[in-house]
Amino acid sequence: MNRFRKKACVALLLFTLFIFGTMMGLRTLKPTDGFSDLAPGMELMPLMGERLDQMDLHRTESAGPNGVAGGDTKIVFSNSGPDHSIFYDIHIFYYLWYGSPQMDGSYVHWDHVLVPHWDSKIAASHPKGKHNPPDDIASSYFPELGAYSSRDPDVIESHMAQIEAAAAGVVVLSWYPPGVADEHGQPSEDIVPAVMDAAQRHSIKVNDFTRLDAEMYGSHGAFYRFRSSTGKVLPLFYVYDSYLTPPEAWADLLTIRGSHSLRGTQYDGIFIALIVEERHKQDILTGGFDGMYTYFASNGFSFGSSHQNWKAIKAFCDKKNLLFVPSAGPGYTDTAIRPWNNHNSRNRVNGRYYETSLQAAMLVRPDIITVTSFNEWHEGTQIERAVPKKTVARLYLDYKPHQPDHYLELTRKWAEHFSKEKEQWLM
Repeated sequence: MNRFRKKACVALLLFTLFIFGTMMGLRTLKPTDGFSDLAPGMELMPLMGERLDQMDLHRTESAGPNGVAGGDTKIVFSNSGPDHSIFYDIHIFYYLWYGSPQMDGSYVHWDHVLVPHWDSKIAASHPKGKHNPPDDIASSYFPELGAYSSRDPDVIESHMAQIEAAAAGVVVLSWYPPGVADEHGQPSEDIVPAVMDAAQRHSIKVNDFTRLDAEMYGSHGAFYRFRSSTGKVLPLFYVYDSYLTPPEAWADLLTIRGSHSLRGTQYDGIFIALIVEERHKQDILTGGFDGMYTYFASNGFSFGSSHQNWKAIKAFCDKKNLLFVPSAGPGYTDTAIRPWNNHNSRNRVNGRYYETSLQAAMLVRPDIITVTSFNEWHEGTQIERAVPKKTVARLYLDYKPHQPDHYLELTRKWAEHFSKEKEQWLM
């Protein structure tokens, strides 16, 4: 009976995460995606159906004495790779949803639709249709590699080399069940082994969001685990849109006294929820999560993504023995897919926005910093190499006066600084 309950519990968790994964695809396709009532200058809209449950691996803890995950063990990090140039407390979100005719039969995601505004009057004043690669892509920037395919081995190798250059030690992949993709995408499950192999060649670890990874990739050298001071080794999962499920339902899975608790089983892990609104702090605690992260690269977009709130969030997490994982980003501009959303854009200011974001993250002394993102080109949060490009119809943004690798260099600079600062904190 206990074994049956454990299987039922796992099925429930995977079903919940499948729903989140489906929402990930819908977020770039529906008028209601991606905007909360906290977004400056926007109407009251729920952050329903936006991205996907995002998960990563880094800390191990048992549930605390009151049944809330967390425990009282301190966190022990191995920050850098064998040559001390890779830092495993810098995690970067990486997307596998791009396709090209040569590798995939057609362009995928580069031809993204222009998402209409939910207000028909506003929608009427903006362009409609979809992009037409290879010269017209669904991004305000243009990648050095062109409108590439995520399954191209040369692209994967280039990406891992760029991430190594940035000193980010953990690549966080998005996840869908086998054979499933977002509405405009294609299944990417079969790409993961190639990513794992390429990552290993560059001393990078890979986290693949919601699968029971140990069963498939546990023996792979790039499989990322975290070891705590107690000697436990567990995966860490970033759960996007976690607030769409009631905290009581999460508590059933994530607290030690939950009726279908995963704690102490082979399916245990470190579960990090997304904080969007202030009230989510208590919900995350009640739900039995081990911590919270912010994801969004647009400062001021939500309570969680606002730099001015990070100190208070970190204080709450410290008091409740939770991880706080702030997300830093180089800027934000999604007008290539949401032409009506310019008021939420954040100018890169030649890298100063990114450095301000990274500095704000470091000031709260987190255990992990996430970077949004390596290659979310639709929302202009990428640090991947971009180049100037002008066509008859379009003039793309670029990184000038700096070189295409400017944001990779800034990431390394601050990753090294973060490592040195943490050494001082622990003295």
